Formats: sequence, structure tokens, C-alpha cells
Amino acid sequence: MARIEYADLSQGEAAVLADRIVAERGSVLHLYQMLLHSPPAAEGWLTYLTAIRHRCSLDGAIRELVIMRIAHLNRAPYEADQHAPIALREGLRQDQLDALALDDVPSDLFDARERAVLAYADAMTRSVQVPDPVFQAVRRHFPDRELVELTATIAAYNMVSRFLEALQVHSADRR
Repeated sequence: MARIEYADLSQGEAAVLADRIVAERGSVLHLYQMLLHSPPAAEGWLTYLTAIRHRCSLDGAIRELVIMRIAHLNRAPYEADQHAPIALREGLRQDQLDALALDDVPSDLFDARERAVLAYADAMTRSVQVPDPVFQAVRRHFPDRELVELTATIAAYNMVSRFLEALQVHSADRR
């Protein structure tokens, strides 16, 4: 159960933004219902995460690979629940998704590019600072724009999991 009640979506700014979220996303997920306690924060979050997920040129499978890895590293089950079906649609296999939950991801399930991406996501998530060899390994696989988008995606989804877990937002919560 979440640490605070979910926002009332029937009043004022929250209602207006909830309508926009439904129009853009189909429904108001638990995450956004919690964020809607602060419509300005929810609106900024929506704009940023929509850009990351729908407007960037980063390959969807790579995006979902890092999102799923971050969800497991940060012990954020809501994030993993929401993104597992998306990851499968983007081309990841179930055995790869299962492996992302392990401390040491088996390298034989991922190609060199994916292994470099996972090392980068692990470094950014676990220690924030990225060692030069890890950066150079991932750098070889991406042009500047995609490298910035990959970095922004990893940073964004670390933000997501930290928000979810601080407020204990979970898929099974009643709203």
C-alpha cells in the first residue's frame, strides 16, 4: 500500500491533467495518480517521459532493456510490471528479461552492444559515476544523439524507480 493516498482526480488542475493523460496514454496509471498531488510536477514528468519514450531516436529494445535493468537494480517491481510487456513487444525475449533480475547478468544472452549498454546502466544506477572503460565501450555503439538519449533514459528511469519506491507505489494498490 502506498505511503500516502492517491490523488483525487475529479477536481481542478488534477482533473484537467488526468483527462490529458487518458487522452495520451489511455488511462491514469498509479504513478500518475500519485504525481497528480502536484499537477505541475505531474505535467513536467509527463512531458519528459513522453519525450524519452516516444520522441527520441533510441531503439525501443535498448530503451526497454535499460528500463527493466534499472527496475530490478532499484528493486522497483511496479516499474518492472509496467515495462515487461512493452519490452517483449520491442523485441526482448523472456529469457533476457528474466536474466536482467540477476546480480550478474549472463553475457551469452546479450550481444556486445547490449552488454555495453547494461554495463553503462549498471554504473549509472549503482555508483552514479561511470568509469572511462565502461563509457568508451558504450560510446563505440552510438552516435552522440543516441548516447545522450540513452543517458537521459537511464537517468529518467532511475528517477521513476526512486519516486515509486519512496512512496511505495505498487501495481496491486487500491486507488
